[in-house]
Amino acid sequence: MSFGDPNNPYGPPQGQQPQQQGYGYPQQQGQAPGYGYPQAPPVSPYGGGPAAPTTMPGSVSAARVMLWVIVGLQVLGVAIFAFSAVALNAAKDDEALKDNTAFQDLVGDSTGVIWGYVVFGLAWLVFAAVLATKFKNGGNGARVTILVFAIITAVLGIYPFVIVGLVHTILAVLVAVFVGNAAGKAWFNRPRY
Repeated sequence: MSFGDPNNPYGPPQGQQPQQQGYGYPQQQGQAPGYGYPQAPPVSPYGGGPAAPTTMPGSVSAARVMLWVIVGLQVLGVAIFAFSAVALNAAKDDEALKDNTAFQDLVGDSTGVIWGYVVFGLAWLVFAAVLATKFKNGGNGARVTILVFAIITAVLGIYPFVIVGLVHTILAVLVAVFVGNAAGKAWFNRPRY
């Protein structure tokens, strides 16, 4: 049987002409001409495997944006806690409520705790902002610090601030996943010249 034979079961379908490129071998996308193997990925000129990424991967960039969103949420949280502490201090000094000892006991204990939350939230906000700036030039140490920060933020979002912290928890888990995956590892371990 020849290739042009209409009864050849291995020939082209009826009515179509065979497409030949080169030496009679069909060319496929991503393959070297005339060979059945895909091309190798680019190799770093310094050796050591595949070339390092030159632009920030999408998942790592998304993690950076999520960390900035966490910073913005912490700004709102610190402002709300500070406003609450000031309002409770003003209510504590109100003449009409001075006779209510139960209210005075509650306010006396809670204002210090709320101011503690303000100070902690402010410190955590600054730490998150510093880590968000480390995405571009930070090394593996920055990656590990971001991972630890995200895990602790997720835990803190679950326990003390259950309802409000749910958004923090989801964002922190996503930051940890995106920074901890292979693309994040390749980005933070890339050589810097």
